[in-house]
Formats: sequence, C-alpha cells, structure tokens
Amino acid sequence: MKVRPPLPGPFRTVSDAMDAAALRHGDRDAYVDGDRRCSFAQWIAAADGLAAELVDRGVRPGDVVALHLPSTIDYAIAYAAVVRAGGVASGINQRLGPREVAAILDRAPPVLAITDQPPALTPAGSSAPIPLMGLDELALASTRAGLGSARPARAPSDPVVIIWTSGTTGVPKGAWFDHANLEAAVASAGVMSAPYDRRLVATPFPHAGYMAKLWEQLAWGSCTVVSPTPWTADGMLRSMVDERITVAGGVPTQWAKLLEHPELAAADLSSLRLGLVATAPASPELIERVTDALRCPLVVRYAMTESPSITGTDPGDAPAVLYRTVGRPQAGIEVALVDEAGVEVPAGTVGRVRVRGSCVMRGYWGAPELTAEVLSPDGWLTSSDLGRFDPAGNLVLVGRAGDMYIRGGYNVYPLEVENVLAEHPGVAHVAVIGVPAPVIGEIGVAFVVASDPSAPPTLAALGAWIGERLADYKAPGELRLVDGLPLTAMLKVDKVALGSAHRLGERPVPPASPARG
Repeated sequence: MKVRPPLPGPFRTVSDAMDAAALRHGDRDAYVDGDRRCSFAQWIAAADGLAAELVDRGVRPGDVVALHLPSTIDYAIAYAAVVRAGGVASGINQRLGPREVAAILDRAPPVLAITDQPPALTPAGSSAPIPLMGLDELALASTRAGLGSARPARAPSDPVVIIWTSGTTGVPKGAWFDHANLEAAVASAGVMSAPYDRRLVATPFPHAGYMAKLWEQLAWGSCTVVSPTPWTADGMLRSMVDERITVAGGVPTQWAKLLEHPELAAADLSSLRLGLVATAPASPELIERVTDALRCPLVVRYAMTESPSITGTDPGDAPAVLYRTVGRPQAGIEVALVDEAGVEVPAGTVGRVRVRGSCVMRGYWGAPELTAEVLSPDGWLTSSDLGRFDPAGNLVLVGRAGDMYIRGGYNVYPLEVENVLAEHPGVAHVAVIGVPAPVIGEIGVAFVVASDPSAPPTLAALGAWIGERLADYKAPGELRLVDGLPLTAMLKVDKVALGSAHRLGERPVPPASPARG
C-alpha cells in the first residue's frame, strides 16, 4: 500500500505548505547542523521574521534574492524567508569561482544578496553594488515579528527558485521552478521519503537535491541532518547512530571507507531503512558488502538540475541492476530516448535522454533562446545524457553527447568504459576522456587513481580487462596515474579540467576537502 505523507495537502504554494507544516510537525526536528537544532515551528517562525525584513528592504514579489551561504540552518531560514516574501531564491554554491559567480549575478541580477562572504559578491567594473545582508543581520531579523496577513499572495505558476547548473560546458545556466514544480516532488519521491524521515545529507544546499525538494520536506516532515565537514567515516557513522538516521546518502568512496570503520559492526543502525548511492556507480561487490553491513537496501537515483526527479532503482533490485543501470522512471515522469533528429530510437539502441513530467524546470532564467534549445512546447526536456533501455526497462547511461569520441570510426562512450574499468581490482577511481590522435582520429585517456599506489595497474592490464568485457576498440589508448580526480562545485568529476591538464601535460588538481556550500 502506498504511504501518504503526513501533510498531503492540497496547498496552492510552498508558503501555504509551510504554514501547515509549522502546525502539523511543530516541535519535530527540521534541521540538525552540528550542535544547532531547529524545529519546524522555529524554522518557519525565523523565516517569517526574516521575510518581514526582506520586504522592508525592498524585496517585492518576483524579485531575485541571492543566497551565498554555507549549507547550514541559516541557509534554510534564508531560503524559506525569500519564499515567504514572495521572492525568487537564487542559490550560489560557495565553491564556484569568481567568473562563475559573476555570470550568475549577470544572468539573474539580485535585488539583495544574503552572504557571509561580502567580497565574493562585489561586482567588478561599473556595475552597481548589490545590497548585502550578513549573518549577523540575518540572525537579528529572524527574531522580529513576521509578515502575517501582509504576506504577498502568490500563484502555483509563480517562480520560486533558480537552481544553477555546474557550468562544466560553459557559464552556469539557471533552471527555474515554480510552486507547482516543487509540489510535484512529493509524488515523485517514491521510496526516498517516508513519514518523519531523518536524512543525512552531504549535498550542497544550492543543489537541486535540496532546493527542489523543499515542499517534499514539508509534506513528509523529514529532518535534514547536515553531514559533518570535512567528511570522515567516523563523522558519518556517529551521525547515523546519534541522530537515528533513516536515509543516508554517499558516494561509493564514502561507503567503502565506512566499511573499514572498526566500530561499524557494533554500531546501532536499526533506524536506517535506506542507503543512497550518489554521483558515481558502485560495484556489485561494494553494494553487497554495504547492504550486508548496514542491514538495509541501497538504491540509485538519476536526476539533473533541470529535472530533479527522473529514474531510480527499487530496494529489491539486484546489485548488478544498481551498478549497471539507474532504474526506471519515477512516478509522474516519462523517459524516452531519441536520435539527433528527435526521433525515438529502437529498443536497446543508444539515444539522447528526454524527460517529461511536472518536476521538469519551466526554463532557463532570462535565457529563452537556451530554453528553446532543450525544452519543447509540449514539455519534453532533451538532455545531453546518452542511454539505452535494458530488457527489463531499466535505463543504462553510457555517457554524455559531448563526451563521446570516435576511435577508428567507432563511437565510444566514456561512462561505459569507466564502469568496466572501475571493476578492476587495481582501480579505485577512474575517468575517461577522448583526445585527438593521428590516423585513428581519437583515443581514450584513462585517468586512474590506483587502489594500491605502490602497484598500479598497467595500460596493457586495463586493455586486457576491457577486451574481455567490451569491444577491444573501447580500451583506453593512454593511461595517466593520478593522486585524485578534480571535482566540480557539485562534486562531479571535472572532465574539462582533465582535458586541459592533458593538453598542457600537467597533473590534474585533486579535490580539496569538500566545503560546506
């Protein structure tokens, strides 16, 4: 039987759902951030006070307010306050560089920015300065009386949030969503949400995984527990035990490190009902080991900034399904695969992933020409992701259109090669890019982090490994052993940086400890 959320609605807007959540969930935890805790009633009350201050500072319905803050309770209060004031929240990841931030400010000029790093949001040249609000001002404003009946009225089709892409293929693009979009996340949540879940979250708050799920949190009464930073296996385990976590997400490396923790076997994880594999595929062996150790199933989710819900696996799926696929379409989502002309491809054939559903963005903010390139009049979003359906209807991703390279006339999809190389015992992490080569056109370069740096795999060994599992032309033509792979602000492998490092003959810069943002 399908479980209904404790706050099913109907409501017209996110603010209406907030009112109901403050009453229904009351003293239940909404956020845990280290030593700080915030109940639903406290969260909404603080947001009301800040919303009144925003209106006094000139924020009007439809105005953009930039949030340039770490992933903390303060961010959550600021986000809710912008919504209560009728504004449009534009989350800016603090790991983005000056050029990326400048591009965001140019594409969606804010009437106000809430930040703990004022110099980072000071426009260059002759641009008018952006009015700023600091954390001290936020804290003070959060204690004042709220707007009450003076809160601006909004409609389900009014914009509420702008979520920025990572900008790996150019300047960031701002996918915007209205109230109805955010409501749709409640229905598409599936097994990811249960009443009063307690979720351990390491995703930066400006990410779609948080900002597009605001209504979902209100409806299910779920508590967001911010993962300690910098991340450690000990910090993850302590949080899971102390906060009685029910849903925990992690990348394969984090799950692998957690398995090595000496106290894992004795830890009380009886509250945990689900684990999420994020960012990169985990090998079937790792999935089985984690499932046995946690005594709960793992699932995989596939989404993108422009459509925060697309496909997912089910708790009963085999480890091979979790490793090789991203599951089936979620509730209310249609997925199709098309060729470059937009024609649906035959079953089992690789095509571009198209998505349609009520979770799909309304467009790119201030960029109708970019919107028209990816969003059809009948609501189909065409992505750059390439995939095929397996016989069971699971979507198998093979790469991105821009990543594919052609070796000797044959198409090679890097993600497919990466997934196979990741199963090699000598490979801890891997990324593959295509580079120009004489005669043959292009070859694959495998950037590999060795499981044992003292005995790294050889190019011949990896070629033989690929040859036993895939067509031999898919084997990499060059091997680069590295200490780590560079990451984007959204913690995905930065292939643009890998390509630049290869052209310049440099070593790619490995990731720093993840920042809170």
